[in-house]
Amino acid sequence: MMKYLTLCLTTITLLCMYNTAAYAHKPSDSYLIMQVKDGAINGQWDIALRDLDYAIGLDENANSEITWQEVLNKQKEIKAYAFARLSIDTNLPIKNYQTICDITPKQILIDHHTDGAYAVIKFASDCKAAINNLDVNYTLFADIDPSHRGLLRLEFKGATKTAIFGPDNARQNFILIKPSRFTEFKDYIVEGIWHIWKGYDHILFLISLLLPAVLIRTANTWQPSHNFKFTFIDVLKVVTAFTLAHSITLTLATLHVVTLPSRWVEATIAASIVTAALNNIYPGILKRRWLAAFVFGLVHGFGFAAVLSDLGLQGGALMIALVGFNVGVEIGQLGILSIFLPGAFMMRNTWFYQRLIFYVGSILIMVIACLWFIERAFNMKIFTLIPLIG
Repeated sequence: MMKYLTLCLTTITLLCMYNTAAYAHKPSDSYLIMQVKDGAINGQWDIALRDLDYAIGLDENANSEITWQEVLNKQKEIKAYAFARLSIDTNLPIKNYQTICDITPKQILIDHHTDGAYAVIKFASDCKAAINNLDVNYTLFADIDPSHRGLLRLEFKGATKTAIFGPDNARQNFILIKPSRFTEFKDYIVEGIWHIWKGYDHILFLISLLLPAVLIRTANTWQPSHNFKFTFIDVLKVVTAFTLAHSITLTLATLHVVTLPSRWVEATIAASIVTAALNNIYPGILKRRWLAAFVFGLVHGFGFAAVLSDLGLQGGALMIALVGFNVGVEIGQLGILSIFLPGAFMMRNTWFYQRLIFYVGSILIMVIACLWFIERAFNMKIFTLIPLIG
């Protein structure tokens, strides 16, 4: 049992550290809006320029700045690349008969979301008959970024339905009746779980705060805790403070009450990881870890909100998405803790935990987060220059 828990804890920590380079910034999302009326669809597809640059190359002079002229020069390639990875079918009343809706791309515009500039592609689709049942197949960036998600807002007959596309659910069917609120709620719970599990910066911040939870600082040294109840209460305070804080700012940002530049939010998140990890090596920087979890959790909430705030939901659909996503984040967070805490407590007396996981792990986390901070604050691409990591 001890070996199993050791393996689980080590695997989680190493996977987080190894994969952080690929996900140093906000996970890749695109925003797809389709308005259905009779047999026609009017659509808008917002795709991040940074993602398109990685896929087809937009930055012609390689100066890390994509201009409007560079987008115009590549507009044919952008449209061809995007719409080769989106198909719309409609099931007609005739049994076993299916019609593929022709998609016609229109103009390309530029808009700014919370995390940067996006290409906004207008399009129209003719399905040749009234639409009652819609199949959408979405595979954008599936071959180069398995973390990418497509967030759909489907409007029809005065109703709004939302969905999230990914590698595991690339094809989805929509019956154009009033959408099931429960299904939408469930979908956003699942997305919230995956968002925290793939949000390696959020995970490393929590781990940095929780690593000393199974230890006690006495006489300038860390000693193993002998009371699981005390340890559990300490962890509960940290997690509760973090949850409360990021729930507040997640709500405020999603409702557009408060907005902050994504670049500085992401840089501050990286700085919070550096601070938490450094406190493990030089205790005293953070006097109360639960208070640090709350303060930095406010910033992390803005990072969580980036998924929902740009989707443009209103009313009941927005509240379902907000609550469901937040519940999913908490479930994902508790899932990580349920593995981490028992394993850490059982290993707290060992050299493996006290030296390798605690000290060496904190140093590695701090180094990675420092590189993140430089990338995010100064818009640099460090990890792409390190083949072993990137």
